[in-house]
Amino acid sequence: MAAVNLLNLESVSKSFDIRALLDGVSLGVNAGDRIGVVGRNGGGKSTLIKVMAGIEAPDSGRVSKAGSVNIGILSQTDDLSQDSFVRDVVLGDSATHEWAGNSKVREVLTGLFGGISEELLDRKISYLSGGERRRVNLAKLLIGDFDLVLLDEPTNHLDVEGVSWLAQYLKRNTKLAVVVITHDRWFLDEVSDQIWEVVDGNVLAYDGGYSAYVLSKAERSRQLTVEDGKRNMLIRKELAWLRRGAPARTAKPKFRIDAANTLIANEPPPRNETELLNFAANRLGNTVFEIHQATINAGEKMILKDLYWNVGPGDRIGIVGVNGAGKTTLFRALLGQIAASAGKITTGVTVKAAFLSQHLEELEPTWRVLEAVEKVANQVQLGNGKELSASQLCEKLGFNTDSQWTPVGDLSGGERRRLQLTRLLMDSPNVLLLDEPTNDFDIETLTELEDLLDSYGGTLVVISHDRYFLERVCDRFVGLLGDKALRDLPRGVDQYLEQRAASLPGAGTEEKSKTVSSAAEQRQFKKDLARLERQIEKAKLRISELEQDQTTAAFDPAELSRVTTELESARVELNSREEEWLEITLLLEP
Repeated sequence: MAAVNLLNLESVSKSFDIRALLDGVSLGVNAGDRIGVVGRNGGGKSTLIKVMAGIEAPDSGRVSKAGSVNIGILSQTDDLSQDSFVRDVVLGDSATHEWAGNSKVREVLTGLFGGISEELLDRKISYLSGGERRRVNLAKLLIGDFDLVLLDEPTNHLDVEGVSWLAQYLKRNTKLAVVVITHDRWFLDEVSDQIWEVVDGNVLAYDGGYSAYVLSKAERSRQLTVEDGKRNMLIRKELAWLRRGAPARTAKPKFRIDAANTLIANEPPPRNETELLNFAANRLGNTVFEIHQATINAGEKMILKDLYWNVGPGDRIGIVGVNGAGKTTLFRALLGQIAASAGKITTGVTVKAAFLSQHLEELEPTWRVLEAVEKVANQVQLGNGKELSASQLCEKLGFNTDSQWTPVGDLSGGERRRLQLTRLLMDSPNVLLLDEPTNDFDIETLTELEDLLDSYGGTLVVISHDRYFLERVCDRFVGLLGDKALRDLPRGVDQYLEQRAASLPGAGTEEKSKTVSSAAEQRQFKKDLARLERQIEKAKLRISELEQDQTTAAFDPAELSRVTTELESARVELNSREEEWLEITLLLEP
């Protein structure tokens, strides 16, 4: 069967000021396509999907779509009304029994918010955090009836579990076409069957997910023989990592594996573990952090109880966990910013720790980027004789020679975060605690950061929702599941997701006992549902009549009072019937 075309761009160009972000781009999207969009920050990725959605008009060229195609977009900014409620945004004017009977709605709300509750739906938008607003926008989009969705960084503010759920949801909805911008390479590998790279105004297409993209890019560079030395080394290193990785990852590439293997035949491992461990032991001694029977609180809330945990020299540990489980609090306890309420936390005398928090520190806005870095140090020692100047480190983290002279006040949020990390590294810490270090980084900068951390000989502890980054830079994993314990995860993130699934309501016998299993019970509950639906319709009709009576009685105080009282009673009755309908629906087997 021929592919159904949904959208086409023909010789589309788009510029801002004198810079061409899109230059004569021609491409198309068919039904069911899964396309990942990658490229440098500011390179034109968001502009591309805005042009596709019709939000931005092209300077030249044409954007055409099939007449009946319905396109939805998730932008990085939202236009939610501060006075609206989650219910209004996500569900519109749908009655409870209508949306609760829709399995798609229930699945999306449960996947993004961990469950359905009146408290969630009745929350005002103005009271939501940035991450919660992001989830509300994503829920609204996924529940909508679209043929093509354009997603700009949908995994931002999602934890590892949320990213995994979103990937599986999109994979199951095979008829939906998806174009997604993301720096989450694990997500790209799971969801995409094509990659578009936006570079220098062009869009280069590659078959397969992220792993296949790296392989194909390396092969393309080899064939053209124009690869830059530094860039080619990074591509080969990344390629070697992918080929050494888990079987699920290496099974994805669909072409020219022999050529790829030739490229990496003599490529050393990403990092020399023996050399790095020796360097770490020399600088750190035998003790980094030792925790004995500690209880750690965040305010009045107990986060961890009776914790035993050792972090040694050269350890590279990834921490995963549910939001609010205490990952950042654990970091602050290690740094001595908060004290254990019981037990003991010992820090090695040679430890020189640096903490990259999720909050951006304020810097003098008139400083230049290079000046802000050199105020910390002019040289940094990475270990094993490796040394970088301030300018070289800036370049590794995405500040080229020109941008190193940019005033700090002119930097974007992502650039400020890169500067924050650069300044931390220039202080030559021997212990790095990184809290969500990948936020606002594009894939090329992430690759440079991973290469930099490969050479880092100290102890590394990382909190991140970026599964690929965690697996790339860490050798051990621990998890916080919200049960006041820290669990070792020998099998990494997969094991964490399995344990989380087992701990959720519905996984155990208690939840199973609440379901309806017998055929007789099923029939009875279906009859009850039919009865309730009739009652709901009658209640809605009665409410409509009373609202008309209320208008008629506007100048008769006594009658108006009687009608208003009866109207309130009818609304209470309707809510009661809808809640009863919802309870029965949730008990029935799907």
